Amino acid sequence: MAAKRTLWSSLAIIVAMLMEFAMAANYTVGAPNGGWDTSTQLQVWASSQSFLVGDNLIFQYDSTNHDVVEVRKSDYDSCQPNNPIQTYNDGTTSITLSSPGKRYFICGTLGHCGQGMKLEIDTLATSPSPSPTPSSSPFSPPEASPSIPPSSSLTPSLSPGSPAYSSSPESEPTTELPPLSSPVVPSTGSSPDPSASSSVSYKGSFIAASLTVGFCFIVMMILDLQSF
Repeated sequence: MAAKRTLWSSLAIIVAMLMEFAMAANYTVGAPNGGWDTSTQLQVWASSQSFLVGDNLIFQYDSTNHDVVEVRKSDYDSCQPNNPIQTYNDGTTSITLSSPGKRYFICGTLGHCGQGMKLEIDTLATSPSPSPTPSSSPFSPPEASPSIPPSSSLTPSLSPGSPAYSSSPESEPTTELPPLSSPVVPSTGSSPDPSASSSVSYKGSFIAASLTVGFCFIVMMILDLQSF
């Protein structure tokens, strides 16, 4: 019974690792319009990406002219490759971003770092949440202007004995109000955020992970049948 529990625990760990492996993304440095060289705006490229823990950073370069040197912040700022954390020169270097935080890479060839061949990577623990869309202020209709009461004509009273006279009523001027224009409601539609191009290719697939999970369950079922 204890052996069966151990087997189940081991299979659960393997499945979790496979799922994380399938979700990891590969970022080819400088792609799709550049690479690990002196002509690519490497930091502009890096600022347009979102790196998460588990992703892979891939450097593709001519190993006869370039290499990849991981350094500390001070050596990154001064383009100093003589105290490296790690040096790579295989032409296709894959580096897993295993923990959150910043990492620094330069080319160790003389003068290349000063020409812009340096890269700062900021790895996030989780995916950043989208910024909330500001809500439009409610529109309040304009207040109607107060209506002007019609003026009443006053008729003078005649005292007894005064001569009678006839008065022609004068037409009073009519005050016309300007028509109220319909308020223009500002458009509150928000333009969609431009989707930044990303050279992200997914390593592995959910199909492979599903097949592996199915195989593990078949093995467990066989072991259960043999225990009877």
